[in-house]
Amino acid sequence: MLLFETVREMGHEQIVFCHGKNPDIKAIIAIHDTSLGPAMGATRLFPYVSEEAALKDALRLSRGMTYKAACANIPAGGGKAVIIANPENKTDEMLRAYGRFVNSLNGRFITGQDVNITPQDVRTISKETKYVVGVSEKSGGPAPITSLGVFLGIKAAVEFRWQSQKLEGLKVAVQGLGNVGKNLCWHLHEHGIKLFVSDVNPAKTEEIRQLFGATVVEPEDIYSLDVDIFAPCALGGILNSETIPLLQAPIIAGAANNQLGHEQIHSQMLVDKGILYSPDYVINAGGLINVYNEMIGYDEEKAFKQVHNIYDTLLAIFNIAKQEGITTNDAAQKLAEERISSAKSSEIYQVSA
Repeated sequence: MLLFETVREMGHEQIVFCHGKNPDIKAIIAIHDTSLGPAMGATRLFPYVSEEAALKDALRLSRGMTYKAACANIPAGGGKAVIIANPENKTDEMLRAYGRFVNSLNGRFITGQDVNITPQDVRTISKETKYVVGVSEKSGGPAPITSLGVFLGIKAAVEFRWQSQKLEGLKVAVQGLGNVGKNLCWHLHEHGIKLFVSDVNPAKTEEIRQLFGATVVEPEDIYSLDVDIFAPCALGGILNSETIPLLQAPIIAGAANNQLGHEQIHSQMLVDKGILYSPDYVINAGGLINVYNEMIGYDEEKAFKQVHNIYDTLLAIFNIAKQEGITTNDAAQKLAEERISSAKSSEIYQVSA
């Protein structure tokens, strides 16, 4: 991996490598763009197979946060952090050391909760820095509002694909039953949708089976189901050269980040296969909307209004892709970059870090 060339191509402003011996910590903070405001992005703790894999994850996720904020009309930039560690080795000392690294950036980066980081972990990090959101969980955490945004995105995709707003009777395969996936299942079940679910944790699939009458399938079988919609809600990279040929669902709309293994190659493969893809950083923007509103003073009505805009934004992206003959991934990036450029020129989003 050519580090500086990769960073230049992706447009990042700053990469911070955090390392310490007492306690032992390895973390990467990637700040992609602060044109519209301080870089916002959660922190995930994960036992990456290599440091290069961790860096790639941080780079892609942070760039996605820039586009996510722009598409959601949130005055913030994009960032992301990863801590390279096994969850069982996580300690308060490690988290506090990480908090000191965040604090050293003086507000250029504002973080929160992601994979293997709990609300209590966020509170531990906050002992060392004020640049962290989700400490009090005033809104009840990001999962409910994120899942609502994904549900609205599914409605938009259904309307665009079939010119219909009817959901009852559709079949949806949900991959991953964490907090967001579980909440999404509730929304789908409430609207008469038949659920097919998978997760590496059998206890989670059994819970959803009992709650919503879902059909449980093995993780490796979720891709090839004859369903209307595939909703990836686990980790990223699952839309790739091995899985895309298996897909039968004509719509992909889920909460997972970085769903495309390779953005250009695999977004085009989806087009060639006739699949309508809902770009992940657009459809899952509810979490960012939630924490941003917590940061500025939570107003539930305002936050939910912003989440409902996901529906219209996705319809706009689908139409751009159709009219210009490009992938929905490229259309989303085009929309985000136009909004960033417009905001820069009009100085609408001048905020203080």
